[in-house]
Amino acid sequence: MTAWRHCVGAGRLELALRRDYQESLALLQREIGFRHIRQHGLFSDGMGVHRPYGHGGERRVLHSFTYVDQVVDAYLALGVRPFVELGFMPPGLASGDQTVFWWRGNVTPPSDRAEWAALVRGTVAHLVDRYGLDEVRGWPIEVWNEPDLKDFWQHADQDAYHDLYEAAANAVKDVDASLQVGGPALSPGADDGWLPRFAEFVAARDVPIDFVSRHAYTSGAAQHVPFGVHQTLAPAATLLEQFAAPRRQLAGTALAGLPVHITEFNSSYRPDNPVHDTALHAAYLAPVVAGAGDLVDSFAYWTFCDVFEENGIPAALFHGGFGLLTHRQIRKPTFHLYAFLARMGDQVLARGEDHLVTRDGTGRVTVLAWAPVDHTGRGPAVAGHRVRLSVPIGQHAGTAYVARSSVSEEAGNAWAAWRELGSPRSPSARQLDALHEAAEPARRHHAAPVAQGRAELDLTLAAHEVTLVEVTAVHDETPPWWDDARLLGGPGRAAGSGSGGRDD
Repeated sequence: MTAWRHCVGAGRLELALRRDYQESLALLQREIGFRHIRQHGLFSDGMGVHRPYGHGGERRVLHSFTYVDQVVDAYLALGVRPFVELGFMPPGLASGDQTVFWWRGNVTPPSDRAEWAALVRGTVAHLVDRYGLDEVRGWPIEVWNEPDLKDFWQHADQDAYHDLYEAAANAVKDVDASLQVGGPALSPGADDGWLPRFAEFVAARDVPIDFVSRHAYTSGAAQHVPFGVHQTLAPAATLLEQFAAPRRQLAGTALAGLPVHITEFNSSYRPDNPVHDTALHAAYLAPVVAGAGDLVDSFAYWTFCDVFEENGIPAALFHGGFGLLTHRQIRKPTFHLYAFLARMGDQVLARGEDHLVTRDGTGRVTVLAWAPVDHTGRGPAVAGHRVRLSVPIGQHAGTAYVARSSVSEEAGNAWAAWRELGSPRSPSARQLDALHEAAEPARRHHAAPVAQGRAELDLTLAAHEVTLVEVTAVHDETPPWWDDARLLGGPGRAAGSGSGGRDD
C-alpha cells in the first residue's frame, strides 16, 4: 500500500538550493510525505563535486561536497532521503562532449575508469562519514539514467555501460558491503533483451547488484507547438504492463527476485505537455497509483514540482510541467490524488476498477474513487459515474460521519481557472491568490446511518473526478438538554416527541 510513497522525482540536484524548490518540498512533505527523492546531476558542473587541478606539475582531483551537504542536510530536515543517482559525467572526466538537456549534462563514458571509480568511492564515503553508515544504508544508489537511449548514453553502448556499472558498483561496495547499489534505469523503450543481457553480465562477473530499476511513460511522439507539445496517450493500464516487465524479463536469471524500483513514471515524458496540469491526468493515473504496489517495490512520480529546466526556463506558470506543484506551490489535481492517498489507512479492505477501500488503526474507513477516462480524447468526459459501496464500521448501529473531498473538471482544478483568467504567464498577486483558492478540493460532509455494522455509500462522480471519502463511527456526546428546535429561542419539541439530542 505504500510503494507509491517510497520515492518521488525532482529536477537536477542543484535546483534544490533554490527557495521555490525548498518551499515546494516542504509543502509536499507536510501534506504527502515521501521517503526518498531522486534526481539527475549529482556529478554535473552545477554541484562542483569533481574538481581537477594542477599542483607540483601533476594533475590532481579534489572531491568537493559543499553543495551536496547543503542539499542533503535540507532533505533530512524535511524527512526525505536521497535515492542517489550517479551521473552525469563531470566534464573534467568525460571522454567526449555530447550533452543532454538545456543545462548540458555530459553523457559520455569516463576518460579514466579508475578516476570514475575514485569519484564514486569518494562521494559515497563522504556521505557515510557525514550521515552515518546506518543512515546511508537506507539510500539506494542507482548507476546512471536510461543508458539504452543515445540521448543519455553515448551510442547507447551497452558494453560501455556494463563497464561503467561494474566500476561504480564495486566502488560503492568498497565503502561498505551493506550499501545498496543497482540499475540500469532503463527507458520504457528498451528492447526486451537489454535487461537479460545486463543480468548475464553481472552474474558472469559477480558484479554487486541489490535492486533493478527502469522507467515508464505512456505518451506517443511529440507534436510540437511553440513552448509545448501535444501527444497521444496509451491506456493507463500500459503503465502497469511496463511496471511488470522487469520481473517478466528477469525470470530464470540470477537477478530474479531482486527488488524492482520504477525510478521515473508519468503519462508524458515531456516537461511541456499540458496534460500534466489537468484533472483528466489525476483520474488517468488514479488506478495506476492505487494498484501498482502489487507489481513493484516502488514507483516514483516524475516530478514533485515544476522547478525543472531540462527544456529551458518555463515561459509561463502553467506550462505542462511534470510537477505535482507549479512554481509558487499551486497544487495540481494530481497533487491531490497523492494527498488523498496519504490520508488513507494501511489495511486494504477492497479494490476495484474504480475504487480503493482502506482502514486505519483507529477504525476510520477511507475510500478513494475515480471517474473513468477516455485516453483518446475523442469523446466527452464521462460525468455521472456511480460507485456504490457498503463499508464496515466498528459499531452495530448509530451513525457515521462521512467527509468527502474531490477534484474534477469543476473543483480543485487551478489549470482550468488559469485558462479562464486568460492564461497569464506571470500572474499578479491577486491572480495567484485566486489560483490557490481554485486549487482547493470541493469538500462536503453528512451523517450516514449504520445498520448491521455497515454504512452504505452511493457516490456520483463528476467528469474526471477523483474523490476521497472518510467514514468514521460517531460516538454521540450531545447533552440531553440540547434541542435544535430551540436554536432561536423557540418553544422546543412537543411533549412526548422525544428528548433533546441530534435531529435526524
